[in-house]
Amino acid sequence: MKRAPIIWRLRNTLQYPYIRGWFAEKLLPVAGTAGLMSAIGRTSAVLIKKDGTRVNYGILGRRVVTTAFVSFVVDQLQTETSVFGDFKFHDSGVGTTAENAGDTIIETTDGESRATGTQTEASATVYKSVGTIAYTTSKAITEHGLFNDATAGTLMDRTVFSAINVVSGDSVEFTYQLTVSAGG
Repeated sequence: MKRAPIIWRLRNTLQYPYIRGWFAEKLLPVAGTAGLMSAIGRTSAVLIKKDGTRVNYGILGRRVVTTAFVSFVVDQLQTETSVFGDFKFHDSGVGTTAENAGDTIIETTDGESRATGTQTEASATVYKSVGTIAYTTSKAITEHGLFNDATAGTLMDRTVFSAINVVSGDSVEFTYQLTVSAGG
């Protein structure tokens, strides 16, 4: 599998949200040691070109679990509905405004259908969903979001990254991981 171009990797990793997320992920063990519960998201991608070539873009971004998701968790602890396990719908877009914990939607959807991800437990404390979005037109994909519904729903996490250019027939396999650490 090929790696993303070095200029893309540099441009993406030098963005302030990426750097801030990297530090937050590295400090995650410190939070547990201090007795704090924490949750951090991580999004990565592989571009699958229409000729079958795979390009690994690696980690797109980390950190932004939304306030809407946190509120959803609190509500679900009270009502016990089955939608809690539905955070598997991957969406992508072309918006460029930095992600924020207050986000509730993708900034600018790309018009493609959300992909239904495959959910697994990467480890006892890591939730993982992998979904592949197929593209029908050329565009520069710059954001990813994970939702609990195929068309609406609650946004769990939104990540903004340097553009991944796609053409009709290409697809992007997004992998989202949520690491939750216990406090104590």
